[in-house]
Amino acid sequence: MMKVVRIGVTFLKLALMFAGILFIILIVHRSLVASSYQERPDTSQFRMEKIKRGSIENTVSCTGTLSAVGTVEVGTQVSGTINKVLVDYNDRVTKGQILAELDLDTFNAAVDAAAASVIKTSALYKQATADYERNKPLYEQGHLSAEEILVYKTEKETARAEFLSAQAVVKKEKINLRNAQIRSPINGVVLQRDIEEGQTVAASLSTPTLFIIAENLSNMEIEASVDESDIGMVNKGQKVTFTVQSYPDDLFYGTATQIQMNPTEISNVVTYTVIVAAPNMDGKLLPGMTATADFVVEKAENKLLVSNAALNFRRDGRNNNDDLGIYVLDGGTPKRILVTTGITDGTTSVIEGENLTSGISVIVGKNIEKTESSSGFLSKILPKLSGGRPGGGRGPRG
Repeated sequence: MMKVVRIGVTFLKLALMFAGILFIILIVHRSLVASSYQERPDTSQFRMEKIKRGSIENTVSCTGTLSAVGTVEVGTQVSGTINKVLVDYNDRVTKGQILAELDLDTFNAAVDAAAASVIKTSALYKQATADYERNKPLYEQGHLSAEEILVYKTEKETARAEFLSAQAVVKKEKINLRNAQIRSPINGVVLQRDIEEGQTVAASLSTPTLFIIAENLSNMEIEASVDESDIGMVNKGQKVTFTVQSYPDDLFYGTATQIQMNPTEISNVVTYTVIVAAPNMDGKLLPGMTATADFVVEKAENKLLVSNAALNFRRDGRNNNDDLGIYVLDGGTPKRILVTTGITDGTTSVIEGENLTSGISVIVGKNIEKTESSSGFLSKILPKLSGGRPGGGRGPRG
């Protein structure tokens, strides 16, 4: 019996000793946590971003199609069969250079026939003139009547008209012969070729297009489609930046040169065409490419910039005008700083305010707070103090 009592007393002493140790550990833990919070603010529950200094642009975005400046469609003024095609796509040509040639035999034959007609009518004209000049003195001497001399004069004038007409036909056939050689009207590059050797072409009221030549690919233009809600912010002379899918990492530059007032409506969406001049000195831009363009409406440089999320953050989660500004942490507590805003690009804004500098961390949102409770701490430490196994605090069984 005495042995059981001694064991119970010993167990009670051990329990009291463990309780004291746990109490001391809890006090130390609380002191360490409090000291930690005093030394550094608790930022774990907030998402932070820094104020930066830089440039920002407010832009109007749209898409458009690139095309060459000074494009000329080359057709034919005469009908015939294509005998030769002398240029191909992307060939550089000069003004007056032969691009294609029709079968010249027919045109040469027409010139020869017209020339023969000139010889014939010339002879007839000379003969009629001689007859008139020979009979004119007889009329003056009264040997011929007025009607008779009029016949000779009429034959002379008719022969002259036929001679002049034959000369005109020769000129026309020579022009047709020259037009049978299709020439470039400008210096440029062949963008399109729509004929093949052996093909028959017919000149009509609507001249067929055989070639398309761009005057200069070093200067391109964009036909940009700007939404009606944005067209009021676009002006002639405005700077434009744009990209194309072929070179997604390259930024190209241009200038708005024309705002066309005629609207385009597709599926109840109204847009206006704005022409943008785009230099193409490196030759990367090609006709037909799709450009994603940004018209620079406003631009600010060397300004303090902050994320719009920081401007939208509210300490109590409510959107009210009494809680405007940005928030910084002061001793772990959000503190509001009043600011005024400038231009924005939709994600970042210019801000101004007292004592604001780049590098200041501001709150942009809240994180889900994950802190370890004291009960969690004790639940980890108790098994170690009790021997590291369940039931370790129980006394020996007798």
